[in-house]
Amino acid sequence: MRKIVLISCVSKKLSHKAKVENLYISQLFKYSLEYAKSLSPDSIFVLSAKYGLLPLDKEIEPYNKTLKEMPEKEVKKWADGVIEQLEKQADIQNDEIIFFAEQKYRKYLVPHVRNYKIPLEGLDLFKQLKYLKMKLKNKL
Repeated sequence: MRKIVLISCVSKKLSHKAKVENLYISQLFKYSLEYAKSLSPDSIFVLSAKYGLLPLDKEIEPYNKTLKEMPEKEVKKWADGVIEQLEKQADIQNDEIIFFAEQKYRKYLVPHVRNYKIPLEGLDLFKQLKYLKMKLKNKL
């Protein structure tokens, strides 16, 4: 069984082309990525509203697209595409998938995955940041 981490994209980005792991610059993304790496997963991907599933080393241009403003029908279509991409990278019935992603980014993905965790579920932004800081501090 492999461990795969999925982190949702954020609106705060660099203004120029960069690797995915460097493009997103919000505190929540940075802490989520740092904590995800500390879990020693087999793979980490970003759930991008524009591109779907992104590996950390892929270079992309900044963009302004979010699932928050998409109609549900489009979000479902996006999720179907992400599942197709994910099935090429993981065994979604047996691998453990860890979501560091908002409800809108994971709600149509979770039903396809058998073994999953959502560490930040039910926490507002402040509590998510606090949780991640505490977890990272304990890893040192």
